[in-house]
Amino acid sequence: MLFGPLGLSDAEGAILAHSQRTGSGTIKKGTVLSAGHIEALRAAGLSEVVAACLEAGDVHEDEAAARLAEAVAGVNVRVDRAFTGRANLFSQKPGILTVDRAAIDAFNRIDEAITVATLDAFAPVVDGTMIATVKIIPFAVPGGSVEKALRTVPPRGLFSVAPYKPTTVGVVSTVLSGTSEKMLKKTARVLAERVAPAGAVLLEELRVPHEPAAVAAALADLKGRGANLLLVFGASAIVDRGDVVPAGIEAAGGTIHDFGMPVDPGNLLLIADIAGTAVVGAPGCARSPRENGFDWVLQRLLAGIPVSRDDITGMGVGGLLMEIESRPQPRAGQEVETQTPKVAAILLAAGQSRRMGGPNKLTEQIRGKPMVRIAADAVLASSARPVIVVTGHQPDQVEAALAGLDVTFVNNPDYADGLSTSLKTGIEALPADVDGAVVCLGDMPAVDASVIDRLVDAFAPADGSAVVVPTVQGKRGNPVLWGRRFFPALTAIRGDVGARHLIGENAELVAEIEIAGDAVLTDVDTPEALARIRNGQTA
Repeated sequence: MLFGPLGLSDAEGAILAHSQRTGSGTIKKGTVLSAGHIEALRAAGLSEVVAACLEAGDVHEDEAAARLAEAVAGVNVRVDRAFTGRANLFSQKPGILTVDRAAIDAFNRIDEAITVATLDAFAPVVDGTMIATVKIIPFAVPGGSVEKALRTVPPRGLFSVAPYKPTTVGVVSTVLSGTSEKMLKKTARVLAERVAPAGAVLLEELRVPHEPAAVAAALADLKGRGANLLLVFGASAIVDRGDVVPAGIEAAGGTIHDFGMPVDPGNLLLIADIAGTAVVGAPGCARSPRENGFDWVLQRLLAGIPVSRDDITGMGVGGLLMEIESRPQPRAGQEVETQTPKVAAILLAAGQSRRMGGPNKLTEQIRGKPMVRIAADAVLASSARPVIVVTGHQPDQVEAALAGLDVTFVNNPDYADGLSTSLKTGIEALPADVDGAVVCLGDMPAVDASVIDRLVDAFAPADGSAVVVPTVQGKRGNPVLWGRRFFPALTAIRGDVGARHLIGENAELVAEIEIAGDAVLTDVDTPEALARIRNGQTA
């Protein structure tokens, strides 16, 4: 591939390296220049552009990405259409991501132009989770490199999704005289939320005295009733292989395989089996919804993935699981002064309005105001501050529509690459001291300040309400309020996709607020929708 400055007379058929504005719009980087493009560039006063020219044997970035993505995708993985040299891959089933780390490393060493990136090994995913991306760095790659990369990929691909297996979970909780009923109920609720994504069935919880014989009898009972995974929550933490819970497992005919793991919280976890049925002695942190070592083991077992001693000892790197919130949160029982979380707002106003058939919908008038100004006025009438407005397509027109408002504008030069780029731009512009941000859409003029304030009022990250979603008869809508802990995950999303998968993956941290009417379900994407809004209709 040849790359560099190119006179316009020689540029037809070349690939534009950097976006260029012309009198009639913008020619995006990566565009194969036509005679019409050349004419527009000349009219804009340009005599040359920086461009790439493919040579014999070169493979265009999109073709290369598509071919490689199809090759690396394993079982239960869907490949999205390649664009801008990138092909994203998504889970087709709920389960656990398994990766061939050595093969991925070998693939990435073939040519600096060819890359694949995945989520962490054994990450839990739901249907539609983006699990990997294949990216071609330049505009084309030598065909020989593509063929060499394809030869490194084993027939099974580089990664797959191990779907959750039908699992019947038996639970034993031991009790002492001071054991709290409230704690037991919380443990049961948190566990139910943990296993729900896997579709596991929970048998009746058996509560027994904190004694080996009682533990053994309960385990035998549950196994006899069809449990193929057994969990034991001790009234007192397991501190030794000879403690009550492991003694009870052995009394039931079980074998202790591992005690302790290099994951904190989660150190005091025990793994055993009784005649082939896995048994987990849960650490105390398993009573909390916060991520801990128990999750790492439970998720694999629910997908039918065995957990060996080598697996456990290999969890140390990355095994220090810090507090979820950006600032330390109080432990249960500590007395603290309640502090109201600080919530900002991000108003996304960068889209190209493709479905409108021409005009920028955000500047279309509704009852004498531009649509985007109605949305901005609603945000400014709420308690969310500051208000960040993300522009992209026709930024001057959007800024003019919002003239005089107390908002901060940030421009997303990559807006054409999808919604995720605007979300990333907005989050990166937030002040460091905000606890969360409500993400609003410029094409939802029916959402008013009361909706936003209800989300803000329900936001309590320290109490487990770290994402707040409006619903109408159970159907989720927008805007959504995200706690700071999710900012890294939100900025990591790629392509023209939103963040719905994060809600599914973190159900225990989601608060749903029922909203009357259809405002939170109504966006304006088409001329017909615009006409309905102008007539006072939302559905």
